[in-house]
Amino acid sequence: MEHLTKDTNYLDFLKALKERIYRAQYDALKAVNKELIALYWDIGKDIVDKQRQYSWGKAVVATLAADLQKEFPGVQGFSESNLWRMRNFYEVYNDNPKLAPLAREISWTKNYVILERCKDVLQLEFYILMTKKFGWTKAVLIHQIENQSYEKFLLNQTNFDKAVPEKYRHQAKLAVKDEYSFDFLELAEEHSERELEIGLVNNIRKFLIEMGGYFSFIGNQYRIELEENEYFIDLLLYHRWLKCLVAIELKATEFKPEHAGKMQFYLSILNDKMKLEHENPAIGIIVCKTKQKTVVEYALKDSTQPIGVSTYSIQKTLPKELQKYLPSAEEIGERLSIFYPEI
Repeated sequence: MEHLTKDTNYLDFLKALKERIYRAQYDALKAVNKELIALYWDIGKDIVDKQRQYSWGKAVVATLAADLQKEFPGVQGFSESNLWRMRNFYEVYNDNPKLAPLAREISWTKNYVILERCKDVLQLEFYILMTKKFGWTKAVLIHQIENQSYEKFLLNQTNFDKAVPEKYRHQAKLAVKDEYSFDFLELAEEHSERELEIGLVNNIRKFLIEMGGYFSFIGNQYRIELEENEYFIDLLLYHRWLKCLVAIELKATEFKPEHAGKMQFYLSILNDKMKLEHENPAIGIIVCKTKQKTVVEYALKDSTQPIGVSTYSIQKTLPKELQKYLPSAEEIGERLSIFYPEI
């Protein structure tokens, strides 16, 4: 037996077998989830249909819950509150053939988190797509909703439409929000860029969650050299899906046009001296305390390097004055449609 533990053929066989078992377990869980969602859909539909057919009031849900729990003791899922969720689940998605099949791709728990916290259909669509795409846990999903990731995605300002190849342009846009919430930092209203940087590094896991999916941390005050001169990028990340370096500059002030010029300089050096042959060109994100949207537009207008400009806050809510900049329902639907080929 012992000699097998050193046999490379056996070890390869064991590794392949483990991977096969894990895949089977995952496929089984997905199948169970789809069956469960289908059951809950049918229960929700039956409740709606019977209430209409027999003019039953709200009391039928409580009665039904009690009878089901009596028939299936110890089986979770048939509480009165969950039956109401099933009913709502059916009513919301019944008239939306695009979203109904998508909802079956994520767990019931995540479905009702989205349903109970999102009222707009396009907002529902966004969080279902992102949960499916990035494998968000329930806790991460709640965090993303509370931090208004939907609104921040729609408002983001980048020049990616012309500076990023079309094949991964929409993924690059997903990597940049209009505003990041650093509510996990214990910073005074007035703080330095160094304090902001140290706070993010000390809370790197929470920072990467707020940044979104697929980011890995490479370093802070990342040193690059040019003609015997040293330059330091505040934060350097790597985006696994985009396969590119992501340079982040932190500004505890309002955005200024010269910030874009400095970022272009950094990106040029990263592409020439750091980018590996199989990697895509680096992108830059300038994270400022405040910005004027028109100034950003002109600063990025003629830039050939892919740059996004975002703001940050230490509170969770999106400022009301930004709500007027949200695109129309038609434009939102068009922006979300680009995710479907990959789901």
